[in-house]
Amino acid sequence: MFQKLPTAWLQLRYQKVRLMVALLGVVFSVVIVFMQYGIRDALYDSAVRIYQGMQGDCFLISPRSTALVAMGSFPERRLSQALAFEEVELVSPIYLQQGQWKNPETKNYWRNIFVFGFDLRHQIFNFPGIRENKDKLKRPDVVLFDRESRSEFGPVVTEFEQQGSVTTEIASIGVNRQIQVVGLFELGTSFGSDGNLITSHLNFLRIFSSRRQGFINVGLIKLKSGTDVENFKHRLKKYLSKDVRVFSKQELINFEKHYWQSSTAIGFIFSLGVALGIMVGVVVVYQILYTNVSEHLAEYATLKAMGYKHRYLLSTIFQQALFIAVLGYVPGFLLTIIAYEFAQDMTLLPFGMTFNRAVLVLMGTIIMCLISGASAVRKLRAADPADIF
Repeated sequence: MFQKLPTAWLQLRYQKVRLMVALLGVVFSVVIVFMQYGIRDALYDSAVRIYQGMQGDCFLISPRSTALVAMGSFPERRLSQALAFEEVELVSPIYLQQGQWKNPETKNYWRNIFVFGFDLRHQIFNFPGIRENKDKLKRPDVVLFDRESRSEFGPVVTEFEQQGSVTTEIASIGVNRQIQVVGLFELGTSFGSDGNLITSHLNFLRIFSSRRQGFINVGLIKLKSGTDVENFKHRLKKYLSKDVRVFSKQELINFEKHYWQSSTAIGFIFSLGVALGIMVGVVVVYQILYTNVSEHLAEYATLKAMGYKHRYLLSTIFQQALFIAVLGYVPGFLLTIIAYEFAQDMTLLPFGMTFNRAVLVLMGTIIMCLISGASAVRKLRAADPADIF
């Protein structure tokens, strides 16, 4: 098949403008598909970063919880009951709720921010900045601010680095409480959160004074080394009442991803975007190859009359489709790298090219162009030598 590459390439590049149109169609399709996959993965990765940074093996959540942005609460005593198992090394409650952050610069601009509270006796978060600043959270009304939060929260990072602290307010159900930023950590934004704070569970309950005492949002369980997590999880499920759900760490991550994929319109929108991008590429490449075949029917008929088999002509078209796929993929790939960098700077979401995604889109691009070629070669059947001689 590939012994005829010069013929396929020479025929393809004969009409340079037409070739450029075909390549632009493929570039457009490649960039659209890459961006859809990039946005989707950025959504999933950002949504589960908080779980990935939790140093636990099993987790308890309320059955009413649907995602991190909609976490229900359950009695803390359920977490304490897990201590009945000798495999448990420690348990730690985690509180989370959205409050309204007062921009310390404008003084009158409020924005929702996620607040996490945890027991300072245990190092349960593995994010840069928390271990170094954990002891500072023993003071009342202090928090750590996520340096990766959006700029709408004000120049908190700059002011902290200059002054050593930042004072502002957090509002919850109409009650304002003055708090002080005493340190910075790194977590990052997500589709559900533009910024984050971490504090002690005591400070959390001071900020959200309307919270019911004895109720938490996530229960973290750390097991002793060598424990079979799956076996422990099944035993714990049978032991606890039905007002909590028990997850391994990976199951909790999958639970969050499943919410964004199936319980919101986002998963459908991303799939639709990928489908539309592929359709555009198929149509453009098909039109180019079909026109190319139509304009050279006489030449193809002549080749048939000279004794060339039909499969030789088919291989020529498929080679052209392969050329278009590869030549269109390369600039599309490079443009996507630039677009990812721009999108990450603008949204603070974790955009990045992965090897698996690059290979997946390359294979998809080749298949897309081969499908277009397979549709176009039907015109070759009209290349009948009897029409010429």
